[in-house]
Amino acid sequence: MSETRRPHRLAVTGGIGSGKSHICRLLSARGLPVFYCDDEAKRLIRQDPEIRRRLTALIGPEVYDKDGRLVKPVLAAWICGSKAQAAQIDAIVHPRVAEVFDQWVSDHAEAVVVVMECALLYESGFDRLVDEVVAVSVPEELRLQRVVDRDGVTTEKARAWMALQLPEAEKLCRADYVVRNDDDAHLQADLALLYTKLSLTQQDQ
Repeated sequence: MSETRRPHRLAVTGGIGSGKSHICRLLSARGLPVFYCDDEAKRLIRQDPEIRRRLTALIGPEVYDKDGRLVKPVLAAWICGSKAQAAQIDAIVHPRVAEVFDQWVSDHAEAVVVVMECALLYESGFDRLVDEVVAVSVPEELRLQRVVDRDGVTTEKARAWMALQLPEAEKLCRADYVVRNDDDAHLQADLALLYTKLSLTQQDQ
């Protein structure tokens, strides 16, 4: 009997406003399974009993209401309290997200390539969970405008959010592939090159 094959694990990362989710939707439409780290973290915070126990012990019982639902403003206030407090939350949630991702990969063993979308890939250390990384690149001013338009926040607020993330230059330097998402011509050219390098040119319908 042949050995169980493990899919090639590809991460998609990029700064806020870069369009990571759009890229992942295009990859999904091509047939690649996509794991969304942020969505999984939110699900675990709401549903995982051990995470609930540890968050309650850390923050207090007010982090969940009487019906067991997460009180998001309480959690957000804790995370925004300091970098040390945010790191405490990460230390509780990230290991479980990594475990779920590993199981998810096993569940998709038939796939040639699987994709992880992760905004804080390098900050969380999740780059160790994948084989290669795609960084989505967009000029800072365009990302800034996208965030302002999308989230209805001030330019100053959007810049503050962007400052919390690893600089784009470092992400691009560390990534294996770069996809430019500033216009459709760049996007299509870079995706075509990515498909070729990943030997996905035969996966069209």
